[in-house]
Amino acid sequence: MIDKVYCADVKPDMEGKRVKLAGWVYRKREVGKKVFIVLRDSSGIVQTIFKKELSEKAYEEAKKVGIESSVIIEGTVRADPRAPTGVEVQADKIQIIQNVDFFPITKDASEEFLLDVRHLHLHSPKVAAIMKVKGTLMQAAREWLLQDGWYEVFPPILVTGAVEGGATLFKLKYFDKTAYLSQSAQLYLEAAIFGLEKVWSLTPSFRAEKSRTRRHLTEFWHLELEAAWMDLWDIMKVEEELVSYMVQRALELRKNEIELYRKDDIKTLKNAVPPFPRISYDEAIDILQSKGVDIEWGEDMGADEERILTQEFEAPFFVYGYPKGIKAFYMKEDPEDPRKVLAADMLAPEGYGEVIGGSQREDNYDKLVERIIEEGMDPKNYEWYLDLRKYGSVPHSGFGLGLERLVAWVLKLDHVRWATLFPRTPSRLYP
Repeated sequence: MIDKVYCADVKPDMEGKRVKLAGWVYRKREVGKKVFIVLRDSSGIVQTIFKKELSEKAYEEAKKVGIESSVIIEGTVRADPRAPTGVEVQADKIQIIQNVDFFPITKDASEEFLLDVRHLHLHSPKVAAIMKVKGTLMQAAREWLLQDGWYEVFPPILVTGAVEGGATLFKLKYFDKTAYLSQSAQLYLEAAIFGLEKVWSLTPSFRAEKSRTRRHLTEFWHLELEAAWMDLWDIMKVEEELVSYMVQRALELRKNEIELYRKDDIKTLKNAVPPFPRISYDEAIDILQSKGVDIEWGEDMGADEERILTQEFEAPFFVYGYPKGIKAFYMKEDPEDPRKVLAADMLAPEGYGEVIGGSQREDNYDKLVERIIEEGMDPKNYEWYLDLRKYGSVPHSGFGLGLERLVAWVLKLDHVRWATLFPRTPSRLYP
């Protein structure tokens, strides 16, 4: 490995110190007998300056390099308030690893073009900032889960049945059988709670729905938790504590990256502190109807309805008590109102809507069989899952968090596709 100093570690108090940098040419300009190269690496940027009078050889080499060329630069640190970071490196050596004559991405590139060349768009510090925030959110999640006594498990991606409805399954041939790509790890996490009680996983999930809203991907990263002995209200408390820790930790560790997208507009992030507001589905419908939205009790809230509802809040909030007919078969019926299930979604403010879907699970064997049949599915396909209700069943609850949706809200992105390394949508499988 190259013995290098990272760009972000070059500070004014290193005046006079000799450093070696390795990275890519981010910006370049020539002024008289000087060449200014702003170098970038994974940590950030630093300005370097090549003077003909200092080293004619290095100066001539620096004149040759194009944007995004990979280089190794050596020189002496000098504080300069005019430089982008208040410091620059007076360079006397440059090694061109690969020169780039023309980089395909220009300032006026369209969004579709940027997605077509996503493999090159990842060079951008702004894209890197998204990935850093995403990684830090998961780092924070792991910290909180470890502190709170949860066990990470590793469920399969190839499955035999639906969790969220058969119409959104990706079907594939598995030797001489039919298999599907997982929509959720939930059913497998439910099996794991009988030995570990509180479990979680991070897996890719796949939804074959041809939705083209700003919050849908066909492949996304799914943070899921499941716990024995918890009811709906218990799991909602887990959700708000986890999300709050993730957001506040990101603000602490990635403030610069967040402000790159939000500027100083971080009020809703700071507001993400428990307890989050809670409203019932009935109250949500009343609010929407009072705003002129054409929606009736029993109908599902889509992206437009959720966007309007979020305008009433300046922090994440819960909507609970959904009608049974619009929710999944595994959710427990509300004993006080059989029309409803013990389910709650967490919605992010500022129009972002659902980031978490959770519920108490049906733990009664007969009622679960009844719900499977009601949904037009065959109980035989869920034989192992039904066994969980025959051999030591207990009250339990869980939820799934869409990581890209959380990132999109934290950074105020206009589409979740920017929150993933290589987005997969109904119209995009390349690169």
